[in-house]
Amino acid sequence: MSDDAVLPNGWQLVVGLEVHVELATKTKMFSASANRFGDEPNTNIDPVTLGLPGALPVLNKHAVELAMRIGLALNCKVQPCTFHRKNYFYPDLPKAYQITQYDHPLNIDGFLMLPGEVRIGIERAHLEEDTGKSTHFGGSSGRIHGSDYSLIDFNRAGVPLVEIVSRPDIRTSEQARQYVAELRAILLAVGASDAKMEEGSMRCDVNVSVHKPGTPFGTRCEIKNVNSIRAVGRAIDYEARRQVDLIEGGGTVRQETRHWDDASGRTETLRTKEDADDYRYFLEPDLVPLVPEQSWIDQVRAALPVLPAARRNALAELCGIDKDGESAFVVVERGQDDYVRQVVGNGGDPRRSVIYVQQAFAEQGATPKVPAKDLAALTILERDAKVTSTQAKTLLADLIEAGGGDVAAIAAKRGFEALDTGALEAMVDTAIAAEPGAWQKYCDGEEKALGALVGAIMKSSKGKADGKAVTAILQSKRQK
Repeated sequence: MSDDAVLPNGWQLVVGLEVHVELATKTKMFSASANRFGDEPNTNIDPVTLGLPGALPVLNKHAVELAMRIGLALNCKVQPCTFHRKNYFYPDLPKAYQITQYDHPLNIDGFLMLPGEVRIGIERAHLEEDTGKSTHFGGSSGRIHGSDYSLIDFNRAGVPLVEIVSRPDIRTSEQARQYVAELRAILLAVGASDAKMEEGSMRCDVNVSVHKPGTPFGTRCEIKNVNSIRAVGRAIDYEARRQVDLIEGGGTVRQETRHWDDASGRTETLRTKEDADDYRYFLEPDLVPLVPEQSWIDQVRAALPVLPAARRNALAELCGIDKDGESAFVVVERGQDDYVRQVVGNGGDPRRSVIYVQQAFAEQGATPKVPAKDLAALTILERDAKVTSTQAKTLLADLIEAGGGDVAAIAAKRGFEALDTGALEAMVDTAIAAEPGAWQKYCDGEEKALGALVGAIMKSSKGKADGKAVTAILQSKRQK
């Protein structure tokens, strides 16, 4: 099923996402053990991590502040909150409960805007602790069921997490991918997490159901720990079609937790889904309610950077491009929008500046080595038809390789100059005389024939002709 596929027979997709984000703190949520990825297994542990008798949790203030950054960036209300024990047994949770937030979370009632002014509601963004990591050996699935034995690394146990729960407002797999991508960009911008999905510091649980418009939502299935943006879309497409086929075949969708197998492109049953009552939540007796002072909230809000969506809007307005287009997304994601502003500030052509940066500066980082004034000079040469677009690309490669330079001098050394209109007119007439068949086809409306004519002129001019100018002349002659 393709990314943009519509479900058959009038079915509608309903998706809600639960995104777990590990926070960029130095220590764990409730203890002084280090929060680091990649250390030797079971070295970042202590009595609190291992749930030893008498060990008491102490709340990490920095984790609370990072969680507030996330909430405010997602337009949430930051409120007084409490911590609960979520009771269940699994080998990577030594206490047999997880400290989390239940009915009074820190952040509530936010939203995230997607391209096309699509608004996705955020129900809550609450604090909790992560579990350890189990690795299962034997069998073929890499899961506990069917494995011969398991090893557990408690380094991750107790790492601060924020779980961001969307409302079921997502209607396509493309929207889901956009949501995860935008959320990741926000997390990086506010410095709350490194959001590395490949390392597990950002993980998605995807809730999928289908229904016919005008009827109640269907039974949802949760797909656990989807670890890439591409996989989010693929998992949703597969699961939605599975549910439709099941219902239309006379079956019933069960509420359950499923596993996404990226290799096979399928979801598989893990377990029957628990409800909140199954976890027997009760207040954590060793932690008092958290009541952030308004002055603290205001301080966190004031320190937030300009968020990606606002930066894309500003770049689009400056350069005359689509704020939801690829150029705006790519340049802002790389952090190169400030550089583009510098290029334009040096007199550079706005649209050419942003397109050159998008297309040629992927390896340059947020502060490219090419001085902004040099790239500006190149865009001016091309804009003023002093060099052709093909020549400009060569000069751009020269600037990148040398880390800048006098672009006019480089162009002169290479012998680059754009031909004037009179010379181009003569070359066009020569090409028409040499390619009468192609010219007739073009005059008869066969646009493909234009390529042969333009190609011949570019060859005879040794690349000095401006392809756009040549095309304009040919179009003008055809209309006469």
